[in-house]
Amino acid sequence: MRHERNKGKKRVTFDVGDWVWVHFRKERFPAQRSSKLLPRGDGPFQIVEKVNDNAYKLDLPGEYTVSATFNISDLTPFNDSADLRSNPFQEGGDDVSTSAPAPIVDPKVLPQGPITRSKAKQFREALFLTCAKLSDSFDITCALEHKCVNVLHTDV
Repeated sequence: MRHERNKGKKRVTFDVGDWVWVHFRKERFPAQRSSKLLPRGDGPFQIVEKVNDNAYKLDLPGEYTVSATFNISDLTPFNDSADLRSNPFQEGGDDVSTSAPAPIVDPKVLPQGPITRSKAKQFREALFLTCAKLSDSFDITCALEHKCVNVLHTDV
């Protein structure tokens, strides 16, 4: 029965000098877990002494007023090569757009298929650019888009 309960679990042991993260339990760290927006752990801390396979003594700073001995269930190995703040598989920065700019459509040709918001926006931008070109060439001033549409309808 014990074998079945431990079937998917990985046995983790630490050595003296290893670095670990500490999980803050509400019972043990009430000040650090007073809000759900506060971090749930801290670290890395160095292991000072191995009490047994399930308990380790850590080098905690003085701001923590708890015992420095922790159960292994509250400890997570610290991997200093991993960058926890970004995805290592992601290319470029987070604020870079990888999509190509939308092509400007010909305002004389109506888009095929259903008119979606993006198609309507592309068509309106192309129509406005055409209106701006016409106003430059014929000295017509059109301040609003609906006036631009009226000018184009009268010319066609």
